[in-house]
Amino acid sequence: MIRPFFLSIFVLAAPAVVGQHSLSAQEIDSTLLSIDRVFHSGEFRSESFGPAQWLRNGTAYTTLEPAVAGPGRDIIEYDTRTGARAVLVSAAAITPPGDSVPLGIEDYQWSHDLELVLIFTNTERVWRTNTRGDYWVLERASGRLRKLGGQAAPSTLMFAKFSPDGRRVGYVRENNLYIEDLRTGAITQLTDDGSRTIINGTFDWVYEEELDLQDGWRWSPDGRAIAYWQLDAAGVREFDLINNTDSLYSKVFPVQYPKAGETNSAARIGVVRDSGGETRWLSIPGDPRNNYLARMEWAANPEELVIQQLNRLQNTNTLWLAHVATGEVSSILVDRDSAWVEVVDDLVWLNDGTRFVWVSERDGWTHVYTVARNGSSASLVTPGDFDVLDVLGVDKDEEWLYYVASPHDPSQRYLYRARLDGSGTVERLTPAQEGSHAYTISPNRRWAFHTYSSFNTPPVMTLVRLPHHDPVRVLIHNQELRQRVDALRRGPHEFFNVDIGQDVRLNGWIMKPPGFDPGRQYPILFYVYGGPGSQTVLDRWGGSRYLWHLLLTQRGILVASVDNRGTGARGRDWRKIVYGQLGVVETQDQAAAARAIGRWPYVDSTRMGMWGWSYGGFMSLNTLFQHPDVLTTAVVVAPVTHWKFYDTIYTERYNGLPQDNRAGYDRGSPLTYVDKMQGNLLLVHGTGDDNVHHQNTEALIDALVAANKQFSLMTYPNRTHGIFGGNTRRHLFDLLTRYILEHLTPNGSADLADATGGGEENQTERSNTRADGR
Repeated sequence: MIRPFFLSIFVLAAPAVVGQHSLSAQEIDSTLLSIDRVFHSGEFRSESFGPAQWLRNGTAYTTLEPAVAGPGRDIIEYDTRTGARAVLVSAAAITPPGDSVPLGIEDYQWSHDLELVLIFTNTERVWRTNTRGDYWVLERASGRLRKLGGQAAPSTLMFAKFSPDGRRVGYVRENNLYIEDLRTGAITQLTDDGSRTIINGTFDWVYEEELDLQDGWRWSPDGRAIAYWQLDAAGVREFDLINNTDSLYSKVFPVQYPKAGETNSAARIGVVRDSGGETRWLSIPGDPRNNYLARMEWAANPEELVIQQLNRLQNTNTLWLAHVATGEVSSILVDRDSAWVEVVDDLVWLNDGTRFVWVSERDGWTHVYTVARNGSSASLVTPGDFDVLDVLGVDKDEEWLYYVASPHDPSQRYLYRARLDGSGTVERLTPAQEGSHAYTISPNRRWAFHTYSSFNTPPVMTLVRLPHHDPVRVLIHNQELRQRVDALRRGPHEFFNVDIGQDVRLNGWIMKPPGFDPGRQYPILFYVYGGPGSQTVLDRWGGSRYLWHLLLTQRGILVASVDNRGTGARGRDWRKIVYGQLGVVETQDQAAAARAIGRWPYVDSTRMGMWGWSYGGFMSLNTLFQHPDVLTTAVVVAPVTHWKFYDTIYTERYNGLPQDNRAGYDRGSPLTYVDKMQGNLLLVHGTGDDNVHHQNTEALIDALVAANKQFSLMTYPNRTHGIFGGNTRRHLFDLLTRYILEHLTPNGSADLADATGGGEENQTERSNTRADGR
């Protein structure tokens, strides 16, 4: 998925350096930012909490804390109401026999009776996240700790889960499914055809990236069977990533990657008994390579499964009820749209499985419904002209739905609850505090971890009691981080909306330089993403991205962001106007907004720039190329340059098949408009990008050369789409900052050292400062 790019606030370490020469601690102006401070010092690191897990229906929770003595972390239990603290699992208890170092806990699971804990450790990254690693089980009563997988190679197990009775663990290993008995150690192999192209219990690149599917198997409620996906990737063409730096000769890493209009993996779903044997495959109609099995769960009993199937164009979502004994399926609901439909992650069974919760845009807004098991009736739970942004849970006893929405301001986020009976009774639970409010609600719906932040205020996490939102205790204060941020030299910021004509008003925000003088004119840099359903105009803490933007304002640059049509939280018609023409309406909107803002008296319309990453890079290119009268400079990172280069699921969802919509693909492509380019362009990409391939940038380079257009280019060898690792992020934003200051400020070269922390002559003293312990 071309996701919005957000910089992490968990940064590394180095001192602040200002000016051409390094300064003593007494001389450093702590109110000013540098690249080193933002991306290397660690001084703006947020406190952490978790991973936390609710226990005993929400009356307690566990989290990880550093061990009191020695290395590692303990698993700590807290009584939700009183805060009473107890060590459930010490770091010493998860130290393998013969070893002196405890396991590094990446994640953990509890058995239903809390007698066993499953530890995920020694992990490796698979595409987006670390989903492959080792699993260990600790028996708390006996203290027995043992590694699962038998003779499996290190870091090869995936998605291990306790059986419902807690006596066994299932997992995926090298694309096959296994069950391990925790009493005897016996391992039962359930599938044996797993290979590079036959994928059992997990997914290929495009299913993971675009349908958010990684864990591809489910225990039945009675623990007697397992349902799982199988993908057949034979026929999916491979895209070669080339590593030229890690050995004398280049190495080729092929990735199964179906580009728009090309062949997909074939998907099917089957059920196998826990004792092994033949898999019963479900008889789901349709070509398995031209339909997607987007979701699968047990249907409130061990006899049936519920499956969401998207057609290739993703404008129809069919909900199937599958009978395990026969493999037959019946359709119980069909959602259609002339553009695309969304997969539903919030299907919850009600009334002993006679009804379920469903999310749909059928009335023009994203709303929640309850639907009869056979699909015969549907009741609207969340009426109104607004989008439900997240479903957080259902209180089945008191029949409340808990959800996040912001009916009056898309930049905010608040918690609501509504009656499941469709009576229209709605309560806002979040107090009147502007900003973004996120929640993790307990199973009994009586408690929640509440995280609050705003545009320039770092997050605070509090345990609250629901439904009255009474604060119980603070879990993350971030007091030191807040003090550091408050001490920075900051100008005002404001949210606005801008009229671009034809009754269209776009939401935006702007950050102004410290000491802002409305009688002066300032250059402006627009930060853009703009992709379907996304938002950059949010009243929440932006971490390192916010701090970098603040650094630019300290150098005299206005920084702004505008959400074009096609973005989120403003209804179905607003989002789906971009269908079949990605990049067309969005570019028109960004250019029109920049023109309108350029007429503001304090904006220098002759020095306007834009920067973006991924879809934002695509947007920056289109705006620079198509509207040379608006922008003078664009800084573009990892951009799509033509949608024919991107994958099937994402691209076809929004643009249709290239065979059917070649004109729409070309109309939105920056390659079509290269000859109109007049301004300054910095192009940055990682050669190891498995998502937006470096091929996009190479195609653009060819077009720029053919049009005799000059530009600046930076490639990062073997870096993926996030362009990180080692010193990479610091180097990248030093580069971006220098380019922006050089091309947007009249005295840009004089500001470079101030912004980036000094030149090479400062390296020795910088290292000495680090060694002094910060």
